[in-house]
Amino acid sequence: MSKILFVVTGADHWTLADGTQHPTGFWAEEAVAPYEAFKAAGHEIVVATPGGVVPTVDQASLAPEFNGGEEGAEKIAATLAEIAEFLQPVKLEEVDLAEYAAVFYPGGHGPMEDLAVNADSGRLLTSALEIGMPLGVVCHGPAALLAATKEDGSNAFAGYELTGFTNAEETQSGFADKAKWLLQDRLVAAGVDFREGEAWAPKVVVDRNLVTGQNPASSAPLADELLKKLA
Repeated sequence: MSKILFVVTGADHWTLADGTQHPTGFWAEEAVAPYEAFKAAGHEIVVATPGGVVPTVDQASLAPEFNGGEEGAEKIAATLAEIAEFLQPVKLEEVDLAEYAAVFYPGGHGPMEDLAVNADSGRLLTSALEIGMPLGVVCHGPAALLAATKEDGSNAFAGYELTGFTNAEETQSGFADKAKWLLQDRLVAAGVDFREGEAWAPKVVVDRNLVTGQNPASSAPLADELLKKLA
């Protein structure tokens, strides 16, 4: 049994191009599916957020249309309510990476607001990458990779094959023309080898110790791949 660190957004909104604050947070499925997979495999979970704030779930992610109907929506909400780790997060800035066997970042639009510019998160990601620690990042979670810069100013993930929420998916979500910037564009500009799959279909990309998922449907498959690296 080992410990897996969940780094979760502390933001409850995403500031759009016109200054509007869109309510958001982390996406339920992207946290719950990996959590259940890791716990079932016998691992301990520790949740960290900037400042140790209790993370906010994006209410849209609890809607029936994103959970296979009303029953699925009720189940994921009930499951989330029972996960004590999300109610007792540690401070991201005080995390000792040596205590963990793997790191996982769920998405939601929240990381676009805070983790994309969080230096503590950026240093943690860079360190995990350098020491070969299994690192899983899904959907909008890869926004956090933008803060992982080396001393020379280049991105630590430049040259890595990875995926994340695509421009096509953001467009279909209705936010592409409202956002200050798009995740896929920023990642490509940072020098990553972005791998785009079919919109909304599961897609997981593995490159060395980095495992990334494109969208919510990729959460469970990503967890499976990360567990292989801990076996």
